[in-house]
Amino acid sequence: MLIRQDTHTCQAKFWQTAQVRKIWIIALLLSVTACSNSQPVLSNSILQNDVTSISINEVNTFSVSRVVVLANGVAEIISALNAKSILVGRDISSTDEDLKNIPIVTSGHQIIPERVISLNPDLVIIDAASGPKAAIDQIRAAGIKVVETPESWTLADIALKVKGVSAAIGAPVAGDELVTALNKQILRTDVINNPRIAFLYLRGTSSIYLIGGPGSGADSLIQAAGGIDVGVKEFPHAFNTLTAESLAALNPEILLVMSKGLESVGGLPGLLKLPGVAQTDAGKNSAVIDVDDSLLLSFGPRTFSLVNELSTAIAKLSK
Repeated sequence: MLIRQDTHTCQAKFWQTAQVRKIWIIALLLSVTACSNSQPVLSNSILQNDVTSISINEVNTFSVSRVVVLANGVAEIISALNAKSILVGRDISSTDEDLKNIPIVTSGHQIIPERVISLNPDLVIIDAASGPKAAIDQIRAAGIKVVETPESWTLADIALKVKGVSAAIGAPVAGDELVTALNKQILRTDVINNPRIAFLYLRGTSSIYLIGGPGSGADSLIQAAGGIDVGVKEFPHAFNTLTAESLAALNPEILLVMSKGLESVGGLPGLLKLPGVAQTDAGKNSAVIDVDDSLLLSFGPRTFSLVNELSTAIAKLSK
């Protein structure tokens, strides 16, 4: 997912004032431009094709007919609601194959209001990370309805997000059906010894090196997959500056990264050269799991399948 220059999907949690408001992880998700030296896919990579989506097939009626989505993961939810026919525009974080023919109306993480307005939508869906505010104000000034839906950073948040989206398009019953289908998914865990895992958010081209803490989103996935997020109890914020000292103190057994983030530091060899990485148990054993950027923190219809794949990868590395 994530080849874009400052994108909407990885900037969902932002520094605001003195408190960390969950930095960039959904709008900057696509913040890296393609690495000139592409790295080979690791055996512990989780790609979009490795997971499946949950959807409903019932035909529903909707209160809107032309929708532009500017919120992370919402286009995927609309597709899962069997409502793709009403989708006329999307942000670049929505990278599912079945959405490839829907026009992109953002440049990086920046909304281009002229592109949105030109599509003549009767509804634009945003979330707290959508921006800039001036662009949204311009869309509203054009007489277009704008609805903000909830963000999701845990498995429990997915139902709220689905219901918010389904209500926005006038199909609450379809939303309930999708939530029911999601709740029937069985999360398996192949992990026995609850290995220590650190989530690293890497954007080497922008010199951004962060380690996840409570509320990063990855913490929820790691726990569900049978691991222990070592940053949760040690750090105060969702994303924290990565230092050799902090990483050495945590000494994770496995590192979880985004695929394009890994590419941005030069692949596995480059990751092992970052301060402190080679000194950890994870670094010594090259125990790294990389997940497609658009998939890792989407928290939508594919997330339950992702957790199962992540559990399998963790079990493989922790034997």
